[in-house]
Amino acid sequence: MSFNMSHETLYLAVKLVDHYLMKELCRKDKLQLLGSTAFLIAAKFEELFPPCVDDFLYVCEDMYQRHEMIAMEMSILKTLKFDINIPVAYHYLRRYALCLNVSMKTLTLSRFICEMTLQKYDYVHERASKLAAASFLLALYMKKLKNYAPLLEFYSGYTTFELHPLVRQLNILLTYHYCDRLKTVYTKYSHEKFFEVTKTPPLDIATLDEIFMY
Repeated sequence: MSFNMSHETLYLAVKLVDHYLMKELCRKDKLQLLGSTAFLIAAKFEELFPPCVDDFLYVCEDMYQRHEMIAMEMSILKTLKFDINIPVAYHYLRRYALCLNVSMKTLTLSRFICEMTLQKYDYVHERASKLAAASFLLALYMKKLKNYAPLLEFYSGYTTFELHPLVRQLNILLTYHYCDRLKTVYTKYSHEKFFEVTKTPPLDIATLDEIFMY
C-alpha cells in the first residue's frame, strides 16, 4: 500500500514530530508510531481524502494497536495545544517560484534541496521562510540564474548576505549526499517525473565563493 499525499503533508508531518520531540520524550520503539501518527494528523489537515487509522496501522505492519495510535494522536495534539497550523518551507517555495516566475525545473530543484533537509537535525531550528529562501537561492545559483537573486531578496525579505551561510551549508549537504545512509529523497528526485534534478551538480567551493563576492 502506498499513499499519494501532497508535499505539504510530508513537511507538516515532519514538523509535528520535531515540535513534539522538543517537548516530550519518546521511546525508540515508539518512534515509528509517532511518525505514522504525525502523518495521520498532517493528512487530516492537508488532504481532501486522508487515509484512515487502519491504513497507517497496515503500513506499520500491525506493530501497533488501534488504541495506541489514537492515544498517540491525542498526546501529540495535547502537547502542541492543538496548534498544528505550522508554517512549512514548501509553502514558501511555491510563493517564491510564483513571484519570480521561474521554470518548474528550477522550482523542483529547490524542492529537492529543501526536502533533503527534512532528514537532518541541523535544520530543525531554521525558520521555514529562511530555509526555503536559501534552498531557492542555491537552486538559482546552480541553474546559473543569479540575476534573479534581487527579486528573491525583495519577495523573501532576506538579503543574499543573510542567506549565504545557509546556502553554503545546503551546498555541502548536496555535495556529500553519497555519504548519507538515507537515500529516499535522492532516489525520488532522480526520476524523470521530477526532471532528474539530482543530475544538476552542486557548486564547487571556489565558484560559490566567487558568487558570494558579488
